[in-house]
Amino acid sequence: MLRAALVCLLVPALPCMAGTISLEQPIDCTLGKNCYIQNYVDRDPGPGTRDAGCGHLTYDGHKGTDFALPNVAAMQAGVKVFAAAPGTVKAIRDGEPDRAFVNGASVAGKECGNGILVELGDGWETQYCHLRKGSVAVKPGDRITAGETLGLVGQSGKAEFPHLHIGLRHDGKVVDPFDPDMTQACAHDVAKDELWANKLAYVPSGLLQVGLADTPPSYDAIKSGIPSATRLPSDGPALVAWVYGFGAQAGDNVTLQIAGPDGFHFAHDSKITKPKALFFEFAGKKTPPGGWPAGNYHARITLIRNDKVVTRGESHIKIN
Repeated sequence: MLRAALVCLLVPALPCMAGTISLEQPIDCTLGKNCYIQNYVDRDPGPGTRDAGCGHLTYDGHKGTDFALPNVAAMQAGVKVFAAAPGTVKAIRDGEPDRAFVNGASVAGKECGNGILVELGDGWETQYCHLRKGSVAVKPGDRITAGETLGLVGQSGKAEFPHLHIGLRHDGKVVDPFDPDMTQACAHDVAKDELWANKLAYVPSGLLQVGLADTPPSYDAIKSGIPSATRLPSDGPALVAWVYGFGAQAGDNVTLQIAGPDGFHFAHDSKITKPKALFFEFAGKKTPPGGWPAGNYHARITLIRNDKVVTRGESHIKIN
């Protein structure tokens, strides 16, 4: 804590709150496997955006951390929301429909959707938003403990995808749990004094799902949660590799490759022209006369930034 203390002495305007509370992960999932962080707190005071890792996985004025599920099917299966810290429930809202915003309904005044406000003491409070309709499991006045189930992840309020938004405030001011003292020096990791009890890796981009298909799947179907195919017919219209991911930046390159029997190889480069919170790309080849040779086919998808591999994913199918 010496580093934070020195910063507080030199820059007294900083909140100097690191280490005063500890937060547990507020969602029942494994980051990087069946959930991910879609948005961080926006650290840019102006109209631009900057997250704790000096990236842009946020949007202007965003005041919390979004723990996202990969698709609607995962939400419907049920993923628990946990209390990140002990406290007293101050207020709740339930009964707001999921996916109202993406279906065109107004959510004015209820942007948080189904939510819970918890007072932690000493001016601290947490707010949980976008819970699933009918899932809120606490009521005002309840004393809760860290790790206690509060409800289920949903898509209520102003939510474009299934996720839990958790906001942290101290004396009414937004606090970024990844760097509460605002001392981050633009390294692509999180600060030493973060408030998460178990250090959470800063991941600015990733692949959520890759697959092979005989026709390009629709983006709506991907977001809903279609399973990746394991077998395809030899006489389908085409052979298509596809990828669904998050955190694409302008200038990124998405390489889609397919390899198969008899030396078959297909490759396509897709250039990202503008930042995308979520992205979907596909490419493939029409079925040759007589159909595809029977055997195993392999897709490899690579996200490249500044000539360096950011991440890659693979998928396998059998054609018979």
